[in-house]
Amino acid sequence: MKKLNAFQLKNIALIAMIMDHLYSFFSLAFPLWFHPFSRFVAPLFVFLMVEGLFHTRNKLKYNIRLFGWAIFMQAGDFIIGKILISKQVAIYNNIFMTLAVGLTVINLFEHSKKNKGFKKLGLIILAILIIPLGFFTEGGILMIPFTLITYFFREKRNRAIIGYVILCVFFFITSYAPYATVSETIDMLMINSDFLFITVVPFIFLYNGERGLNTKFSKYFFYVFYPLHLWILAIIKFAIK
Repeated sequence: MKKLNAFQLKNIALIAMIMDHLYSFFSLAFPLWFHPFSRFVAPLFVFLMVEGLFHTRNKLKYNIRLFGWAIFMQAGDFIIGKILISKQVAIYNNIFMTLAVGLTVINLFEHSKKNKGFKKLGLIILAILIIPLGFFTEGGILMIPFTLITYFFREKRNRAIIGYVILCVFFFITSYAPYATVSETIDMLMINSDFLFITVVPFIFLYNGERGLNTKFSKYFFYVFYPLHLWILAIIKFAIK
């Protein structure tokens, strides 16, 4: 099977992400399966973020850039929410913040490798203290553990997969609740489908380790598209509500 570079994988994730957000904003017009189908998207971007940490020339700049976009999106969400408040249309998405916090944690662990003694210990303790903060970001309760597994077992893929499976089982157990009928139970699992992040595994195996298209456009396209398409969908929802 032909393997794919990071840019190609991001484009696949982008299509699934649009499907999920179309369902989120217009649930009566789009099928429920759009949501569980897209559960691989955030994990795939996390995986590529971890890979990006080892390919970027400036790890600190990479981290600052993510925080910059997270703050930009948070401000945009706030402004859009204020403008559209009359019809109770709001946006709470900000995966940039989740990525930024996760990257900060693994950046500290990575930096600790270059130090010794109390400085090394201090960096590790700081990383551990930051981890709980990530749980308050979008999907952080899942994405922060996924980030850590991906980072610590980056060169031991089989162990990473075992870690993903354990995480998947945990989230399935905590999400599962039997309903009166099988159909209702399945619908519940399609909504509470975070455990399906495990569907990212085939995409991880498809990754060829290459960045792909490397231009200013490819570098910033996904940063711009993510908040922009959400804001547009919110405005459309407001217009037709």
